[in-house]
Amino acid sequence: MKKALIIVDVQNDFCEGGALAVPEANEVIPYINLLMEENEYDQIVLTQDWHPADHKSFASNNNRKVGESIILNGVPQFMWPDHCVQGTFGAEFHKDLNRDKVTHIIQKGKNTEIDSYSGFQDNNHFMKTGLDDFLKYHEIQLLEVVGLAMDYCVKFTCTDAVANGYITCLHFNGTKAVNVKPENGRDAIYDMIQKGITVLG
Repeated sequence: MKKALIIVDVQNDFCEGGALAVPEANEVIPYINLLMEENEYDQIVLTQDWHPADHKSFASNNNRKVGESIILNGVPQFMWPDHCVQGTFGAEFHKDLNRDKVTHIIQKGKNTEIDSYSGFQDNNHFMKTGLDDFLKYHEIQLLEVVGLAMDYCVKFTCTDAVANGYITCLHFNGTKAVNVKPENGRDAIYDMIQKGITVLG
C-alpha cells in the first residue's frame, strides 16, 4: 500500500513570532523531521497557505476585528489577522523544516473571495487544489497528516482525505491547535475520530 505524508502549513506566520502564531507550534517541527527520516513515504506533500493581500478572511479587509465572524459567500468566516500573504516572509516554510524529501507543494487560499482550510479544496467546496488528483495519480492509499493548526487546516485536510477515500492517520505529536476557544483542539480530535481518522500517539 502506497503512503504519503501530508505536512500542513508549517509556515512562519503560524510559528513562534508569526502573525497568527499557534501555541507551541515550533515543537512539532523536530517530530515531523524525524518522521521523514525514519519512515519511507512514496510522496511527501507540503500545503502552503498562499493568500493575496486583499483576502476576505482578513479582518483588516472587512473593517472588522480579529475574532469576529461574517458570512462570506454563504458560509461563516472567522476574521483572522493578515497572514501568509503571497511573497512575504510569513508565507515561507519555517527554516527548521527539512524539505529535502518533499516531492510536491500544494498552495491554497489563493482566491480572494473564499478561504481554504483544507489541502484538498476551498471552504465552499467550489474549487479543488489538485491534491487529490496528485495522490490518485501516484496511487496513494494511506495518508499520514501533521502540521498546523489541528483545529482548522489539519482537521479539514484529514476529513476531506477520508471523504476522498484515503485511509487517514493524524500524528497527534506532529500537530498543535490554535484554540481560539480552549476546547477547540479537544473537539477537533473527537470530530476526526468520529469521521474515521486514526489518531496516532
